[in-house]
Amino acid sequence: MIIYSVTVSVDANVKEEWLSYMRQKHIPDVIATGCFSGFRFTKVIGASEEKDNSYNVQYFCNSMREMHKYQVQFAPKLQKEHTDKYGEKATAFRTLLEDL
Repeated sequence: MIIYSVTVSVDANVKEEWLSYMRQKHIPDVIATGCFSGFRFTKVIGASEEKDNSYNVQYFCNSMREMHKYQVQFAPKLQKEHTDKYGEKATAFRTLLEDL
């Protein structure tokens, strides 16, 4: 299984709005692409103020072929929507992981 992990550092001033956006719009839009079998949405636990407002979404993908399809056909539009809405107030760091 391939895990597409997205960690986002969110400005405290938009945190509640961003959480609603992620739950109601962005995550459902990503899942609707059909490239992922599920997801997990978590809060990053840490000692710094930055980590107090950091979140992680892990999307579960059955193959690199499906992951590539997502990255080529869907990711640019979905990432642009997120950036257009939040800009520097919600910055993302993306990682691909492979379940062993």
